Amino acid sequence: MYIELKNVSKSIKGVPILTDISLKMTGGKIYGFQGKNGCGKTMLMRAICGLIRINSGSIDINGKILHKDITFPESIGVLIENPSFLNNFTGLKNLKMLADIQGNVSESEIKNILLDVGLDPEDKRTYRKYSLGMKQKLGIAAAVMGSPQIVILDEPINAIDESGVKKVRQILSGIKAKGSLIIIACHDRTELEQLSDTIITIENGRITNNEA
Repeated sequence: MYIELKNVSKSIKGVPILTDISLKMTGGKIYGFQGKNGCGKTMLMRAICGLIRINSGSIDINGKILHKDITFPESIGVLIENPSFLNNFTGLKNLKMLADIQGNVSESEIKNILLDVGLDPEDKRTYRKYSLGMKQKLGIAAAVMGSPQIVILDEPINAIDESGVKKVRQILSGIKAKGSLIIIACHDRTELEQLSDTIITIENGRITNNEA
């Protein structure tokens, strides 16, 4: 598994958001995106997911070019910005409905991933009644269930307590060991250093540092 970006640029209404980004990432590693708000981290993640079209350059996902050969990566779990689920259903029900669409995750696996992130599969509260931390945990569970080949998480530890952060680290280490390519964005440099094999610094839509 690999992702290769070549000279990727994106502008909105003439304003450059990403400029000439070239980067190659491989499976079995965690890549940390670091940068201030508005630097282009989230836009770059959206581009890799196929959620936006770039203006120039190319994004190669394991030999297939986004928006030419494929619309989006074939095996991907994503949490970008705030998680969004159906308010009137429990966490378990929300994940079961998502798993039915994907067709590759059993109910027992769903319950296990809920436990892994620190949520009770038998909790009868609906998503509407979840705290911010619980919503974030459910978003992470949705992104990693089924161990997709690519996992992209934008500020995954936002609103999560220290015990929950430890669980997230364990989960990411586990799917990394299975060969997944993981990208995370995080404002916390210390957390990035703990999680990442490589930290990529983005400033004003450009990669300014790439350190292993």
